[in-house]
Amino acid sequence: MGNHSPPPNQNGPDMPNRWIGPLVMLGVFWLAMSFFNLSTSTSLETVPYSVIKQHIRNGEVQEVTIEENSLKALLSSATLANNTRLYAIIPVQGDPELLPLLEEENVTVTAVAPSGDSILIYLLPWIAILGFYYWMTRRMSGGMGGLPGGMKDLFGGRFSKPTEQKSRVTFDDVAGQDVAKREVSELVDFLRDPDRFLSLGAEVPHGVLLMGPPGTGKTLLARALAGEADVPFFSTSGSEFIEVFVGVGAGRVRKMFEAARKAAPAIIFIDELDSIGRTRGTGLGGGHDEREQTLNQILAELDGFAAREAVVVLAATNRPDVLDPALLRPGRFDRHVTLSLPDKEARRAILDVHAKNLEIGSGVDLDTVAAGTPGFSGADLKNLLNEAAITAARRRAKEITMPDVDEARDKIMMGTVRTLAIQPEEKHRLAVHEAGHTVAAFFSDGADPVYKVTIIPRGRSLGGTHMLPDKERHTLSEEYLRTQLVILLAGRAAEKQLLGSVSSGADDDIKRATDLARSMVARWGMDGDIGPVNLRESEDHPFLGQNIAQPRSFADETAARVDKAVICLLKDAEAIAVQLITKHHKNIELLINQLEAEETLDLEAIKSCLEQGGSISTFKKK
Repeated sequence: MGNHSPPPNQNGPDMPNRWIGPLVMLGVFWLAMSFFNLSTSTSLETVPYSVIKQHIRNGEVQEVTIEENSLKALLSSATLANNTRLYAIIPVQGDPELLPLLEEENVTVTAVAPSGDSILIYLLPWIAILGFYYWMTRRMSGGMGGLPGGMKDLFGGRFSKPTEQKSRVTFDDVAGQDVAKREVSELVDFLRDPDRFLSLGAEVPHGVLLMGPPGTGKTLLARALAGEADVPFFSTSGSEFIEVFVGVGAGRVRKMFEAARKAAPAIIFIDELDSIGRTRGTGLGGGHDEREQTLNQILAELDGFAAREAVVVLAATNRPDVLDPALLRPGRFDRHVTLSLPDKEARRAILDVHAKNLEIGSGVDLDTVAAGTPGFSGADLKNLLNEAAITAARRRAKEITMPDVDEARDKIMMGTVRTLAIQPEEKHRLAVHEAGHTVAAFFSDGADPVYKVTIIPRGRSLGGTHMLPDKERHTLSEEYLRTQLVILLAGRAAEKQLLGSVSSGADDDIKRATDLARSMVARWGMDGDIGPVNLRESEDHPFLGQNIAQPRSFADETAARVDKAVICLLKDAEAIAVQLITKHHKNIELLINQLEAEETLDLEAIKSCLEQGGSISTFKKK
């Protein structure tokens, strides 16, 4: 099952480089030791002094070398192997018989002045080791002068130097965030003419925190502010301040703020502030680890701004719930600007911005695209048009068409089309399941309009029924939520009614329906017996919608009542779904046959199959 190909080589082409350092070190060390042992290598044999003296008496010595306290003798070729030397230590009191004996035997005598060994010989091994350490730390620090752990950043951080932007970003490039632009636009006047504000005693906030989900344009808005004010822009990320060595991040903060003050008026932008701005006291360093040292330095720099310093610090985060309270108090990041996901009109404006440089065909309706992308961020919309352009280029078209955009939207929302060998029985069950969702969505009052239905596998899904909301909803009514429960359970109900059994294909539907029903009961007070009580067991992330588990704060009896109310909601929704399937039995059979034949049906094809049906209200007052 799955791909059994061997895993890619993690080392790859870098594998030989791993051995360069050790090999260089061994080579240098070997050369140093060879040089050190040159005079005492394989041809030098250490013997007692009396042995050398006996060889001299026997006439077997050709030449001797006398040093301060040693004697080296070269024996004749007839005695031992060529170039064999004997080495001995001369007695401390000296030998008055040695020189007369050498003259008597006609031995060539060479005397060497006492100079001692060069200190370089002893230092060479250590120089080799230190050189290897220098080379390794240079590689680890990314070529930053060889200073360990990025210490060179103490003398020049990684933040961008204040340079003129070649392609200046302005507020015109930031679409769909009109409220956020209004919040920061007054900072433009302050940066352009700070004296006008200071003459009146006004202090413009030095710290602005940009909050919002990923992709909503926080970094783009910061760059647009710098472009509108035409001031230097210092950009960095919170993760760049964190190093293994304590104090490095604090040094980078000092250098960045110092450079910004010199270039004032200027803007400092710190992205991903939550990576260094988390609540203190949770680190393993007892309050003195690198992260907290860096945060303390940022707080000190924010407090150190003089009233006349025209420097604005912008920071971006999608996790404001984890920030240290000291960052948010007045005088620091006291102005909070929230960038939310764009509504339909904002998405239309964002699409206009990104469509300027694309060859968009006349058949592409950006209003329909905007309506069909609820929950998309600005980055998602840019990616949508880019994927559509790639799809058009793949088929060698000269312009982007609406099918290209639809394909890109389906790819982003559901994944790439998969090629699966689906058996006819399973394909029929898929068609029944999706037809059940479609019938429930088509005939239920208050449901979002059906856009299309497909049984083509995409991503992790084997099929899907797509609905496009005709209006933006900021609050969800009880009627609408009950309708959603009916639509979610209608696929399973169709399988049970038309095939006599259910399958595992309803797994995700049941999970989503259960989560929604539990929220209706435990969060929104939509059960008449339990009432408006907060009985949730998790907290939602403020932007990402993720659940964070919390300890239960209510009794087990209350939890049992919540479970009972959730089950009642789900069973009621399933009963309504069964009614819809039963009432429109003939229509759904036609839809199933058409879906099996074409695999994807748009709204017009769906209407042609279901236009004879009526509707059922899914809301019942208790």
